[in-house]
Amino acid sequence: MKIESVIPILYSDDVARSIAFYTEVLGFKQHWSWDETPTFGGVVNDEATIFFCKGAQGHKGTWLAINVDNVDEFYEKIKDKDVEISGPPEDKPWSMREMLVKDPDGHILRIGNNTNCD
Repeated sequence: MKIESVIPILYSDDVARSIAFYTEVLGFKQHWSWDETPTFGGVVNDEATIFFCKGAQGHKGTWLAINVDNVDEFYEKIKDKDVEISGPPEDKPWSMREMLVKDPDGHILRIGNNTNCD
């Protein structure tokens, strides 16, 4: 059996707001939404997909690890936007350079890149 993808479904109080945050702040593209006032929707960025569900699936405060090719460049792109960031990326003992970003529903995005890549 081959697993083709794993897509997190995040709890959302406002799916349209979640899609706007992930597209306008984090650089994802809107993939789709369901209902006129969205109750479910998703965003995509290359191979990564995230779904949002209004109040029915998941819980606030979920943590996601999002690996990027250069976390410092990513930080520079988002630091002046309306986003809660833990601070500039830091080197961690587990061979990652990371920062934490909080989305509008309180989910924590652990964004980083591997520092052992040659």
